[in-house]
Amino acid sequence: MVSEEHILEENMSPFKPDETPVVIRAFAVFLLAGMLEVGGGFGVWKWFREGSSLGWGLLGMGVLALYGIAAALSPLEFGRAYAAYGGVFVVLSIAWGMAFDHFRPDVRDWTGAVLILSGIVFMVWGRR
Repeated sequence: MVSEEHILEENMSPFKPDETPVVIRAFAVFLLAGMLEVGGGFGVWKWFREGSSLGWGLLGMGVLALYGIAAALSPLEFGRAYAAYGGVFVVLSIAWGMAFDHFRPDVRDWTGAVLILSGIVFMVWGRR
């Protein structure tokens, strides 16, 4: 079980105690935050780097604001949540690039992603 010092006070979390294991809650928040951050960043990238319409940039900025809110839903404290989330961000960035920008990762990309995911497992599951 995760000690109380590593979890936000229950009245600050949108989840009820013991409703879902902390690891599952954290991972769900990481996925939501990652999709918002990568998607929002992609919109800004399209506008700023590739000359797409300002609408892309504004949409991206709005989605990035939602990312900040979603990341705050993590049941972990700030430092651990953002450190572990960073790894999820890397993997989602690779997946987003493949799906929407014709990115083709090589062996080094996949090896790095596996190493990063291993670190997340160690950081989050190590608290049990």
